[in-house]
Amino acid sequence: MAARTRAAVAKRLQKAVGPLTTAALARMERELAEFRALGAADRSWIGLVAQSGISSFVEWFRDGGGPVTAIRNDVFGNAPTALARVVTLQQTVAMVRMTMDEVERSVEQLLGPDDGATVREAMLQFSREVAFAAAEVYARAAEMRGAWDARLEALIVDSVLRGEADEAVRSRAAALGWESSSLVAVVLGYAPADNEPSERGPHNVADDIRRSARQAGLDSLCAVQGDRLVVVLGGVGDLDKAGATVADCFGPGPVVVGPLVGDLLSANVSSRAAVAGLRAAAGWTGAPRPVAADDLLPERSLSGDGHARHRLVTSVYTPLLAGDRLLLDTASAFVESGGSIEATARVLFVHANTVRYRLRRIADVTGLTLTDPRDAYTVRIAITLGRLLAPEA
Repeated sequence: MAARTRAAVAKRLQKAVGPLTTAALARMERELAEFRALGAADRSWIGLVAQSGISSFVEWFRDGGGPVTAIRNDVFGNAPTALARVVTLQQTVAMVRMTMDEVERSVEQLLGPDDGATVREAMLQFSREVAFAAAEVYARAAEMRGAWDARLEALIVDSVLRGEADEAVRSRAAALGWESSSLVAVVLGYAPADNEPSERGPHNVADDIRRSARQAGLDSLCAVQGDRLVVVLGGVGDLDKAGATVADCFGPGPVVVGPLVGDLLSANVSSRAAVAGLRAAAGWTGAPRPVAADDLLPERSLSGDGHARHRLVTSVYTPLLAGDRLLLDTASAFVESGGSIEATARVLFVHANTVRYRLRRIADVTGLTLTDPRDAYTVRIAITLGRLLAPEA
């Protein structure tokens, strides 16, 4: 089409921008329920976007229909970014398609069959570029929201680790989709290395954790702090299963699961145990992955964790000390005799069956089986700590 003819056609189209915009909005009102559900201000913005789109097409057609540039600013530049949260990409595409369709239906009546066919052909290229521009707008909005969410999530996790969780933290977590009101545990380990040849790299480890947690019916919050990866899980029923759900997302090294606590506001208790467990995990080379922080009480106590020392004394030494001290003396003799029932019986001047009976009682009151090497080690540490911290006993 000659430049003069193109300019004349564009001039006629420009005069029809207002009626075409009105017709497109009227059609949206009739056919799109989501458009009718919008507030007056949002519908006004969409009308402005539709008018800008038609005007941009007219200018582009008048200039020769060359490469389509600056579509995002020309068409969507006037709309506020918040509109992307109100209208989905799918709805935007439907509205763009309806606007272009309304123009196509009107051009032949406005321009005649020959010029109308030329304009419709040009609109195919222009509408495709508008669709790509709309996708770019939503992609940028998603990136901005994702970056903000990541910062907010890191802030929440940091508050949990520092023991500063309050109602504001609960509210922020709810904004990220946290729904659990009870049974929370913190999982701690090392973040994947930057050069790790695995699809679970540091850039998508948060997505992997969310996906794994969601499949297990758990809420999750996570953040990378230096070389550590911290995960807060909510809605935990089985602590071992919850830890195993996200363990593969961590880098090489131990993964420690803190104890269950009542809710997000008390998650610092779980995180404190997990931090101490990660620091002491190197002391147990045969530890499973993941390992419960409570299973690392001996190593934690040796590394200077006062809470672990108190737990061992109150949960192991004190029950053994109760009554006539027979259980404490039996446990002490058993571990010092190398785990031999016969040797223990000789030390205590009792029958071997009496030792077996007392070992069963020890298992009942402490939950530890002295014939298991790991449990025997835990009892030995607990007895030593008890004697040091309660020498009068």
